[in-house]
Amino acid sequence: MSPVYANLPQRIKAACIDAVVLIALMYAASEILSLFENVSNWIRIVIALFLFVLYEPLLVSIYGETIGHFYSKISVEKDGQSGKKISFTRALARFICKFLLGWISLLTVTGSDKKQAIHDHVANSVVVERKV
Repeated sequence: MSPVYANLPQRIKAACIDAVVLIALMYAASEILSLFENVSNWIRIVIALFLFVLYEPLLVSIYGETIGHFYSKISVEKDGQSGKKISFTRALARFICKFLLGWISLLTVTGSDKKQAIHDHVANSVVVERKV
């Protein structure tokens, strides 16, 4: 059975959910840090690094999806290898490209047979509808 590729509205929905999740995580981290009198800067840096840089690549490489992907019923797979997750390195490259290009990267989704964004081409990945 051939995969059903995720469409643009599903991907935007996932991105919006992830944005809300990240805001909630930032708020929670801020509240937790406010409970302590002196918090060193390196702890703040590690938390910020995790939230802003590692959230998506870690979840995509380990689970094949972020929280937004999960609730949108989509996941990220290796192109041509159904069910195979991409490596952390590819997930990180995908995220960096996605971050640098922003919404521009999604403009190629509608013109691609596999509905791949620019960052998907960079990581050799596809976003597919998850079988529920």
